[in-house]
Amino acid sequence: MKKLIQQFPQQLSEAIAIGRANKINFENTTFNQVLLSGLGGSGIGGTIVQDYMNDKLSIPFAVNKNYAIPKSVQKNTLFIACSYSGNTEETIQAVQEAKKRKAIIVCITSGGLLADFAKKNKYPCIVIPAGMPPRACLGYSLVQILYILYYANLLNVSFEKELLSAIELVKKETKAIQKQAQTIASKLLNKLIAIYSVVGNEGLAIRFRQQLNENSKVLAWHNITPEMTHNEIVGWKTAHDELAIILCSNASDYERNIERMRILKTVIKKYSNNIIEIKTKGENFWERSFYFIHLTDWVSVFLADLNGADAIEVKVIDFLKGTMAKK
Repeated sequence: MKKLIQQFPQQLSEAIAIGRANKINFENTTFNQVLLSGLGGSGIGGTIVQDYMNDKLSIPFAVNKNYAIPKSVQKNTLFIACSYSGNTEETIQAVQEAKKRKAIIVCITSGGLLADFAKKNKYPCIVIPAGMPPRACLGYSLVQILYILYYANLLNVSFEKELLSAIELVKKETKAIQKQAQTIASKLLNKLIAIYSVVGNEGLAIRFRQQLNENSKVLAWHNITPEMTHNEIVGWKTAHDELAIILCSNASDYERNIERMRILKTVIKKYSNNIIEIKTKGENFWERSFYFIHLTDWVSVFLADLNGADAIEVKVIDFLKGTMAKK
């Protein structure tokens, strides 16, 4: 897993080359919504892109993590099916239903049933490198989503410049990122972990949580400001020595939410002295996002080392999938 994380900048560069090479002609189709269907490591890229597109699209962009799809999916829906293995049963069922609704379908996968489905039905299919854990291939899948939106005339080509500058930032900051990640991981040992962030960055918070779950083999949860300052903040009434609280922020966050996070920290400090703050670096969304992803990926593997855990192993997921396949 460490080797795969080290290769993140290279993976992003390869992903750009794949995206450029897989031009899709949508024949001037007018879309009324975008729905991406994907779960786990295959779906989190869609959640992060959803945050990115929030102020760029005049049509809805949603991420589906279920067998069923919304009734609104019809012939003018751009439906993106993303499954790294190509065999995710929820995604396969969802894309089959999207076909019945005559949605415009594009697939992202390394092979499997989804690739076969796309070939049989002559749907565009972007094939990404196989043989790795899906969560280690976020760069491949996320970047393809952006290119699909670009080819659908839903995104300006300027996103490429942001991606390229983000790759350079991650390369430049790699040593500092690893050093910071080791420090953070040491503070998370033997703790339950709460990740608090700001609306617009929820995809990143979810990614961090998932990496802690799968790589570090620990429990964690996340919540988002301003919503959590209307409810979860009230739960801070007693000391919680078993918790590590991570506050994540960007300099670009809306000023009123920055103030809410400051007040939240003041409240939490009364009941916990294990507060970790992560402030991203970067001048645009993708610089800040990939910096955060690279940092927190390293946190997860360093914490796995401290826990004596195998960061690659996900036997309980394999057990669940195997059991479900028998039903």
